[in-house]
Amino acid sequence: MRSPQWKIYTAEGEYVASTKHTEGASLLMDLYGEGATIRYDHRKIVWTEGVDGNAAQSYDSTAELIRTRLYGGTLIKTGESNG
Repeated sequence: MRSPQWKIYTAEGEYVASTKHTEGASLLMDLYGEGATIRYDHRKIVWTEGVDGNAAQSYDSTAELIRTRLYGGTLIKTGESNG
């Protein structure tokens, strides 16, 4: 069995959770707040809470942006900034 691919990090960079679905990751953004990130397999930041929006407001929009970044080539490496 494979480990869940979506990893959740706090704004301070602490790894706190993983999920199998972007919806679960989006829900956790509300818990960990501004600066928290959703990463694909620990390496690629696909969402930063407060920079990209509020993930819990629209799971569908968040999932779509994540898919676009993952398959559209606009991912950033861990440690880089979106801005």
